[in-house]
Amino acid sequence: MTGTTPTETTVAEVMAELAGLDDPKAREVNERHGDDHGVNLGRLRALAKRLKTQQELARRLWETDDSAARLLAILICRPKAFTRDELDAMVRQARTPKVHDWLVNYVVKKNPHSEELRLAWSADPDPVIAGAGWALTVERVAKKPEGLDLAGLLDVIETEMKGAPDRLQWAMNHCLAQIGIEHAEHRARAIDIGERLQVLKDYPTSPGCTSPFAPVWIAEMVRRRR
Repeated sequence: MTGTTPTETTVAEVMAELAGLDDPKAREVNERHGDDHGVNLGRLRALAKRLKTQQELARRLWETDDSAARLLAILICRPKAFTRDELDAMVRQARTPKVHDWLVNYVVKKNPHSEELRLAWSADPDPVIAGAGWALTVERVAKKPEGLDLAGLLDVIETEMKGAPDRLQWAMNHCLAQIGIEHAEHRARAIDIGERLQVLKDYPTSPGCTSPFAPVWIAEMVRRRR
């Protein structure tokens, strides 16, 4: 018996359990959003809670290239255990929206290489990777803005957001709104940029939810904090 046999057995068992959780109706809904799995996320989280943190199992599940397995891997991994190169490779492999978003938000943001990756990814020619960089910039705008050139970020957003591909545009718009929400000295300019560019102005928003249109988003979040 090799040292990897128990993990291999566990991977097979987990994959079988994920297959049993696959729901055609959930898959249909997910596919409309670009995701290719049919596992209810509540059940996926319950499975992750039962498995607890298992870094080696997480790595093996990621290697399956199965979206549900990768989401589970994200939930049971140790975010700080990945190297910079591992995370760079993983974000380039994560092509479905949910896997990409969870990887950035649940793993990369908690990793010590996040700032280095933020800088590298923001300038990447692949708009999906650039979007990951902008998502990390949103985190810094909100939690650690020291050292950021906020006016410079607004310059880039003003020039590039209107014509950016969807996922990159979404991340840049989030950054625009976050600057306006968190930094009063830049709020008027952020709102003005949003008003002029009109990005996501007509985005369908469910009742009770805040529109992603930056001027509305900024105004609502500022109102709630008063």
